Amino acid sequence: MTDLPPGTPSTPAPDSASTPLDSAGQHRKHGERSVRVAVLTVSDTRTEETDTSGQYLLSELRAQGHEVVGYRVVKDDAVHIRSSLVAFAREATVVLSTGGTGITGRDVTVPVVESMITKPIPGFGELFRMLSYQQVGGAAMLSRAVAGLVRGSVVFAMPGSLNAVKTAWEGILRDEIGHLAFEVERHGQPGVLSAPPAPLPEAGAALPPAPQPGAGGGVAAGLGRHRKGGQGNDRF
Repeated sequence: MTDLPPGTPSTPAPDSASTPLDSAGQHRKHGERSVRVAVLTVSDTRTEETDTSGQYLLSELRAQGHEVVGYRVVKDDAVHIRSSLVAFAREATVVLSTGGTGITGRDVTVPVVESMITKPIPGFGELFRMLSYQQVGGAAMLSRAVAGLVRGSVVFAMPGSLNAVKTAWEGILRDEIGHLAFEVERHGQPGVLSAPPAPLPEAGAALPPAPQPGAGGGVAAGLGRHRKGGQGNDRF
C-alpha cells in the first residue's frame, strides 16, 4: 500500500452500519409509533364475549402499543356495517374489520367497503390469498378480503375466523401498521379536513340512517337487510 503524503486526510472505509436505509425502511422507521385503530366484527351470531377474532386483534394491538379507539360487533347487515365504518373512519387511522368477506348470501361486507373506498390497496387481498393458499389450498380463492382508503382512514376487511385473522395480522399487518399510518397521513388526503375527532356513538345507540337507493352511497345503499341463509364459512 502506498504511503500518503504527510498531512493528507485518510478516507475511512465504508461502514455498512451507516449505509442509508432504503425508502421503505426509512418510512417504517418513521412509522414506529402508536396508531389509532378501530376494530369492527361483522357477525349474526357472535357477541363481544364470544368474538375470538376481535378479542385477538384488540389484545395484539394493545400489546404493540397502539391505541384502540373503537370496537363494535354488528349484524351481517349493510346499513349497520356502513354506519359503523363511517363512524370509525372519523376516529381511527386504521380500521380492522372481520367477517362477511365470503360469497354466501349473508356476506355483504365487501360490497359495502368497496362502495366507500377512494383509493384501493389491492396488494392486501393478493397477499392474504397467497398466504391462505399455503394453508387451505384452492379454497383461498373464496376469500374476497379487501382494503383501501376511506377518506382519511385505511380499512382492512378480513374473514371472520380466528385462523384467517391471525394470518392477516401476523403475516401482513402487524409489522406494517405504523408504516401504513405514516403513508396515509404524511401528505394528508384530498377532501379530508383535519378536525378534532367526533365522539363515537355509545354501544347499542341508534345508528344514523344510511342513504337510500338512488340517493347516493354506492352499491351498498341498496343492500339493506339480506335474507338469512345457512351458516357460512368464516374462513372466507
